[in-house]
Amino acid sequence: MNTTQPGSGSIRRRAVETRAVAWLAARRSLIDPDNAAPDGVLFARKALIETAFLVGLRARLDPDPLDEDYAALLDQVQTVTARPSYRELVARDEAGLLLYAGTYAALRLCGRDDPRFRLAIEQAVAGGYATVFERIPYRQLDLLHTLQLCGIEHTLPALDDVLPFTLLCNSPNVIKLTDGDIYAITHTIFYATDFGLRVPRWPRGFDPGDTVELLEALLVLTRSRANADLVGELLCCLLCLGVRDSGEADLAWHFLASVQEADGRVNGPPGIVHPQLAEGDNEYQHWATGYHTTIVAALAALLDRGSTTVRGPRPAAPEARLDLEQPIRRAVVWLGDTSVRHSPDRGLHAAAAAAYAATAVGEPDLARPALQHFAELLADADPDVWQESGMETVGEFAAGLRTLGIACASLDAFLTSTATVLGQLETVPPQAARGIHCLADLGLIPHRRAAALTAEAAFARQTAPEAVAARLPDAWRQYHLGQVAGIIRELARAGWAEHRVTRDALAFLLAQQSTGGAFGHPAHDAPETRERARLSWTQSVLTALATAHLRSVAPHSDRGAPAPTVPSRPPRPCLGC
Repeated sequence: MNTTQPGSGSIRRRAVETRAVAWLAARRSLIDPDNAAPDGVLFARKALIETAFLVGLRARLDPDPLDEDYAALLDQVQTVTARPSYRELVARDEAGLLLYAGTYAALRLCGRDDPRFRLAIEQAVAGGYATVFERIPYRQLDLLHTLQLCGIEHTLPALDDVLPFTLLCNSPNVIKLTDGDIYAITHTIFYATDFGLRVPRWPRGFDPGDTVELLEALLVLTRSRANADLVGELLCCLLCLGVRDSGEADLAWHFLASVQEADGRVNGPPGIVHPQLAEGDNEYQHWATGYHTTIVAALAALLDRGSTTVRGPRPAAPEARLDLEQPIRRAVVWLGDTSVRHSPDRGLHAAAAAAYAATAVGEPDLARPALQHFAELLADADPDVWQESGMETVGEFAAGLRTLGIACASLDAFLTSTATVLGQLETVPPQAARGIHCLADLGLIPHRRAAALTAEAAFARQTAPEAVAARLPDAWRQYHLGQVAGIIRELARAGWAEHRVTRDALAFLLAQQSTGGAFGHPAHDAPETRERARLSWTQSVLTALATAHLRSVAPHSDRGAPAPTVPSRPPRPCLGC
């Protein structure tokens, strides 16, 4: 008997497993291909092998005899595999070897070896096709791991020799990963670690701390999308790597427990089943859309309590701070030079962004030419010019002028009148909040007054950083550099400047910078269109880089010495923004 004394968390997780397995056992007839409609036979075979694998892993991780529900599932698997109409398919469907070998492996692990089934699998393995046709790396790992569990010899490369070719071992960028990519990563870890029962020989340069950070970042994104299937698999991966002290894993457990239905079912994400398979029979649809995610929840709880799985200290997080200063300097120079070729309705925003970023890296003089140009151009400007530019841009521009000792009479008059008006208000709209703080930084209104004016706006704009981060993959896929930049600013201000999600988003933006300093690839031939797009993108990206840089060196500030707030007023629409 397992004499480990479980804590309250372990008891709750065991309850997740117990309910999930009970739900699966109550519907075990649905994993029998003979009971499936013609277009659902393959789906039933897939469900059969996944259920069998869960039972086989239960036998490996827990020395106690199978309880009633696990035993019922095993009996169902054995009933199906005992039929010649099933086990002999491996000789006729060599490409589907894993569909059959996995069920045999479960029988073998549970002490119910079937020599006839084994012989059919051995013959398929030796047949010169089933194990040698082209597979992507993680599917090759699946094959090698399954043959290992079957105890069947082969001449294929060792499992660890395949790892260098996997997505996992090649530093993927977290915001670019599709659901299919994430499944490739989770399954690579499952097979490489033998579900937490071995420590792989990782490729040279592989960093376990980086992998844990990747998994936790993916948990943030998948949990924000309420994808219980991927949340469960990522949680399993942390357990397979021996990580038990993870705040993200704790959140994942709370999420899984919250979405598990009273009868034990855990609903899968949209699209987990082909629409045709989900039509018609409501009972079948209910099972088909939930069985896999329910298995994953049970698997996570099983790994959590497994007494023989790998356990160890959490690997150290990688030191991966990005060098943002040089890209910022190049972008400031390009943006300043380009802004003066445009009218104030466009160029002023760019000059303000350049001033903010130049101050952020301690080199405000980089923005001097652009600031001097617009200060002289707008010395006698009508107040409407400043009003239409937005308070955040105006405040940023004014802060840049003050830092460099540049005068602009019309701007001073506008700011003074604005401060007078604000003295008569009780609140301001959310979009004006950062501009109000900019006025306070300029000494035009007291900081306490600015805080009072923006208190309601600050509360209204609060958004959990997880929800903000979840918008990054779509923004990347659509090449919306302005959106990516805006999300990075929000994350940096929320204290996530050093988070893996933010760093990977920054890495994506840095890869869009040209040697001249501009950001973005417009994929357009017209020079004017190209410049407008790059002006807008560079303005947005530069303010994001500067905010992330400042928050990295001074976590509670958007300011350098001195630095005003970043302008968040969007630039005029342009190609791809």
